[in-house]
Amino acid sequence: MRTPDINFYFDPTCPFAWMTSKWVRLVIAQRDYSVDWRFISLRMINANVDYDAHFPPEYEAGHNAGLRLLRVAAKARAEHGHDAIGPLYAALGAHIFDSEPTPGGDDSATRDRRGTQRFVEPILQEAGLPTSLSDALDDDSLDPEIRAETDEALALTGKDVGTPIIHFEPPTGVAFFGPVISRLPSEEDAVRLWDHVLGLASFPGFAELKRSLRERPQLRGLGVSGDEAGLQEDWHGGSRRQKK
Repeated sequence: MRTPDINFYFDPTCPFAWMTSKWVRLVIAQRDYSVDWRFISLRMINANVDYDAHFPPEYEAGHNAGLRLLRVAAKARAEHGHDAIGPLYAALGAHIFDSEPTPGGDDSATRDRRGTQRFVEPILQEAGLPTSLSDALDDDSLDPEIRAETDEALALTGKDVGTPIIHFEPPTGVAFFGPVISRLPSEEDAVRLWDHVLGLASFPGFAELKRSLRERPQLRGLGVSGDEAGLQEDWHGGSRRQKK
C-alpha cells in the first residue's frame, strides 16, 4: 500500500472512536485521502487500572471484548492485507453502535458478547472475510503486535489519552487524541470541520484543546437517535464515573 495520508488508531468498542471514524469516512469520500486503520487497545492502556474504582461496571467487559476483536483484526490483516481492516471496522462498528440496544439487556453481558464467535462470524462474512478468523479471539500470541501498535500511538501523543488517535501525514506529521465528537456532521460540515482540525494540527506549537463535558454520541446502540442530542455527561480520565 502507498504511504497513507492518515493513520487512524481505533479500539472497535469505543463509541467516540466510531463516531470520529464515521466523520473521517465522510471526509475521505470527498478528498483524495488514504487511511491506514491501525490498532490501539483500551484494555492494554488500562492494564494497571482498578476497573471497579475507576470505571462504570460494564467497562471491563467492553475493553476485554475490544482486545479480542482486535486479535481478529490483526489476523485478518496478516492474511488479507491492510485493505481488509477498513471494511471490517465498518462492519463491526455498524453492528456494535448503529444497531438498536438489546431491550432490558445487561450492559456488561451485552459488551462481553461482542467478544464471541457467535457475534463476530456474521460480521466477518459481511466484510468479505472467512469466518475461520474468529479463532483468533482467543489467540493471545497476537497481543504483542497489538501492544506494539498501542505503544506506537501513545508514543505519538503521550500516555494521558484514549481513542481515537489520528496521525496526520505519517510518519513525520503530528498526531492527536480525538477529535471527540458526539454528532455526525453533514457532508459539507464534515469537510469544514476537517479543515479546522487540520489547521490546528499544522501549527507546530499546538498541543491541546479540551473540555470534559461530552454529549452521549448519536448512536442507536447507545439509545440516542440521529435527530436528538445525547445526555451531557462530565467525563474524567476517559470515564463517566465521578472521582470521589
